[in-house]
Amino acid sequence: MTESIFVIGSNSISGASFIAHCLKKGLRVVGVSRSSELPDCLLPYRWLDKKLQDDFSFHQCDINHDLEKILSLWKESKAGCMVNFAAQSMVAESWLYPDQWYLTNVVANVRLHEALRKTATLQRYVHVSTPEVYGSCSGTVVENENYRPSTPYAASRAACDLHLMTFWKQYGFPVCFTRAANVYGSGQQLYRIIPRTVLAVLTGEKLKLHGGGHSVRSFIHLEDVADATLRIAQKGMPGEIYHLSTDRFVSIRELVEMVCSSMGVAFDDVVDVVDDRPGKDAAYLLDSSKCRKAMEWSDTISLEQGIREVIEWARLRLPELSKLPLAYQHKP
Repeated sequence: MTESIFVIGSNSISGASFIAHCLKKGLRVVGVSRSSELPDCLLPYRWLDKKLQDDFSFHQCDINHDLEKILSLWKESKAGCMVNFAAQSMVAESWLYPDQWYLTNVVANVRLHEALRKTATLQRYVHVSTPEVYGSCSGTVVENENYRPSTPYAASRAACDLHLMTFWKQYGFPVCFTRAANVYGSGQQLYRIIPRTVLAVLTGEKLKLHGGGHSVRSFIHLEDVADATLRIAQKGMPGEIYHLSTDRFVSIRELVEMVCSSMGVAFDDVVDVVDDRPGKDAAYLLDSSKCRKAMEWSDTISLEQGIREVIEWARLRLPELSKLPLAYQHKP
């Protein structure tokens, strides 16, 4: 088992949840993120026993500007595996500042990979990608599906994936790709659909539901994603893509109705339907059988159980959460 893991994008909820999972497994983790650490209510690893937290160190580094510092920390960590969660990740906002999405998601990553490929210590590099690269699909999507990105965000992620695949073929760069369905769980950014719905109920604010919520998604709990990601980090096959998803698909409207039902409120009292966002994909339904078989992995947390957990987290942390912005805050 790898004793140390290096995480880029440790402030992302997927990154923070992965770190918590690794610490519980007895691993040491070095994390970097471009912003200072978020409030504890948004960082699952800060909810662990203090003794476990001692095996984590955080460093504020921007992948766009602090590459040498990141590489120095990587060398000092003596970690054999790097997991990269960092990305400009908002879909709608990528139409407003497309150049920033390409600078972070492509150019900065290419510079990182070019430096890493020249080191002798990298055993495995896990690149956390996105199913957005497939665009709107019909039927269930397997890992060799053609790319049809429909937004600058999706196009930038597809470009980086293609770049990494060329590095794998040319240099044997030890990259594994993950593409997860819609992740959720306690600590998630407040503008995401499940915490946003929960907070709308708790605060009496109306939830704006884009396009009536007809898009279909799979929602997978952060703990299940973290479990799969660690398995891939430890024994994934370089050059391979792994889908992480449940086998349950629901519309956004059905999801919001589930949250409302769990909280004992009427859907129509909580929701205002508004126009849909440009370029939003109607569906991407991922086939995760490859990861299940190769990594001996399965999802364990039901959507109902996960929703109850988020509701409990939001109620418990409401005084802290009420002080935080509910909308996405863009940082160039």
